[in-house]
Amino acid sequence: MYSPQRRDFISVTLGSQAGRTYDNSKTWRRQSCWRKWKQLSRLQRSLIAFLFVFMVVCGVAAYPNLSERWQVESYHDGELKQAEPAVEPGVAKVLPKAPPVTQPQKPRRSNLNKRGPPFLQKRLSKKENADEPKINKEENEAEVIPNEKEEEKDNVISWRGMKIEPEQVNPALPDTRKKEPVPNEAVKEPGLNERQMAVIEAFQHAWKGYKQYAWGHDELKPISKTYSEWFGLGLTLVDALDTMWILGQQEEFEEAKKWVLTDLNLGKNVDVNLFETTIRILGGLLSIYNLTGDQVFLDKASELGNRLMPAFDTPSKIPYSDVNIGRGTAHPPRWTSDSTVAEVTSIQLEFRELSRLTKEEKYQAAVNEVMKHIHKLGGKMDGLVPMFINTNSGQFSHLGVYTLGARADSYYEYLLKQWIQGGKKESDLLDDYLQAIEGVKKNLIRKSEPKKLTFVGEMSHNQFSPKMDHLVCFLPGTLALGAHHGLNADHMELAKELMETCYQMYAQIETGLSPEIVHFNLNPHNTKDIEVKPADRHNLLRPETVESLFYMYRFTRDKTYQDWGWQILQNFNKYTRVKTGGYTSINNVRKSENPEPRDKMESFFLGETLKYLFLLFSDDFNLISLDKYIFNTEAHIFPIWTT
Repeated sequence: MYSPQRRDFISVTLGSQAGRTYDNSKTWRRQSCWRKWKQLSRLQRSLIAFLFVFMVVCGVAAYPNLSERWQVESYHDGELKQAEPAVEPGVAKVLPKAPPVTQPQKPRRSNLNKRGPPFLQKRLSKKENADEPKINKEENEAEVIPNEKEEEKDNVISWRGMKIEPEQVNPALPDTRKKEPVPNEAVKEPGLNERQMAVIEAFQHAWKGYKQYAWGHDELKPISKTYSEWFGLGLTLVDALDTMWILGQQEEFEEAKKWVLTDLNLGKNVDVNLFETTIRILGGLLSIYNLTGDQVFLDKASELGNRLMPAFDTPSKIPYSDVNIGRGTAHPPRWTSDSTVAEVTSIQLEFRELSRLTKEEKYQAAVNEVMKHIHKLGGKMDGLVPMFINTNSGQFSHLGVYTLGARADSYYEYLLKQWIQGGKKESDLLDDYLQAIEGVKKNLIRKSEPKKLTFVGEMSHNQFSPKMDHLVCFLPGTLALGAHHGLNADHMELAKELMETCYQMYAQIETGLSPEIVHFNLNPHNTKDIEVKPADRHNLLRPETVESLFYMYRFTRDKTYQDWGWQILQNFNKYTRVKTGGYTSINNVRKSENPEPRDKMESFFLGETLKYLFLLFSDDFNLISLDKYIFNTEAHIFPIWTT
């Protein structure tokens, strides 16, 4: 190496090492390098040392950024995308921060069949030719956070038949809390307020994920950007048909209608759950037929009704839980000959309506036979029914356990709603409902400590448990509906008290989202009313609380119920919204920094939760008038019979 103070060449004498090869002498290499280093000038050695130290410092400083580059890819087409870490297929990768409520696309209504109810025809005609605002829903979207390896779990069946598949658990997420976003008033559609527009935007975001990653399949897995099948009947799509219609999503509706016409195969060789298929698919088809008058939906409903009828071919006429719609066979679950009471008594609205529309009495006759049997059956406690019934003997089983939660809830709901649906003529239904509500007040109602929240517990072999499912939050709305149709005024007072309790099941939780189950405190020395056990901390995007808020607002005009619903929507956006499209159920509502997404969007989020929120925020009380229509337990709409 050249130096002004040295000769421009260096002579090196190897001495005794000259005869040794380079490759075989590590010692020689070390000595040779050291001699060369000593032959450099002090300035040269200082420069080399400085450069080495500088590179080490830069490497240390750049390490966090380098790590981030491995996790997140750069912007592509204006959308932040997630890098693909080395994880197993299907493992959850992200849970985003919720973006502010952005401007939804203008609901497109032209060319819709207008044979629906007059109030919907009027809404359609007013809004046909409005301009569509352009939006950028990706601005301020969520950060992307890589996930730990998926924790394997056994599949279990929760109430309403939903498979709880192996869930995804993400590492800690950043705090997503921010000021409540306010929709842009400039894009507010005539006749719709800002909160309704926010619901439309939420629906569009959820539908975007379903259409892109799960089209025609049962459920979206929004984090892994794939789908899951339950029956293989396009469950989310059919469940959301009437929601699309009510929210004015014309293009989405027309695409979904085309799929129903060409791709909905009701003859496939698959076992389906009678109850879930009835309330979601049969109910969805009947509802959208009633709103549009489009024959394709009634034809599909009639075909499905016929394929479900083998379930009633049992010794007791109490239907089996499962039907193979392709083979025309039915059977109970593999592990028991029992059906749940809610399942066999919460299919009546749908089969009765199918008989009315098709003029075929067999559907209504089958489900009426079930109700007559239950009406006469022993084993009740002050009108409260056990959770199970044997399909062979026709008798209640597992006696002594009484709840308004899972496996019994919608029995009570359908007692009242069948009575209303039929024009308030079937006295046995009304008698059973009124007796049951008195049984609830006598046996299951308690007040918590210290805030004296009224709640509905459970009774097990004469032992009271302060356990209340989120599913029980259907009850305030049902009580209010009965009071509206002329039943006892004290039902409305109880409804108001229970509505406050259901709201507190959200408000007292860190994420502002209710867990699946809570336990209320009865000890006056404790300071908290609500306890949530670790196994109960999940939220499935359920609709029951917003459903009851809708009824309460309709009947009281108290805007507090709208405000509560708005808070719930904002918290869904904060903790369950997935950036690339869709919403996910979560495992832990008590961890706002990491709610542990499940990577699953239930069909009822579109079929019920968002629909009820949209109706809750509407001040048009003729929009699905509760004097003319009844909702099934999946929020599908049937007319009240007038003749």
